[in-house]
Amino acid sequence: MVDEWTGQRRDTATLSGGESFMASLALALGLADVVQQEAGGVDIETLFVDEGFGSLDEQSLEQVMDALEGLRDGGRVVGLVSHVAEMKQRISSQLQVIKNRNGSTVRIVDTSAA
Repeated sequence: MVDEWTGQRRDTATLSGGESFMASLALALGLADVVQQEAGGVDIETLFVDEGFGSLDEQSLEQVMDALEGLRDGGRVVGLVSHVAEMKQRISSQLQVIKNRNGSTVRIVDTSAA
């Protein structure tokens, strides 16, 4: 892999958690586009991202959220699975799973109407 910041070759084993997450997200988005084109234009309108957000610094989290919001604004449904508290402030429609001794319950939170 070539590090675009330094212009030098870099072993992927040296990537930080945040860099690995961003590279994985970019590959997943690119793969979704290729699959969509190869499948005769079948729309892939839903994307789920499961974790990895905790490995991002504040600036990287902002970049990822902006990119995901752009996908949503473009008509895709984007589901995020995370425990990162900062994301709750940015995501208006949430399906929260609350665990307790007797099992788990689900709560729907929608702050977009507020």
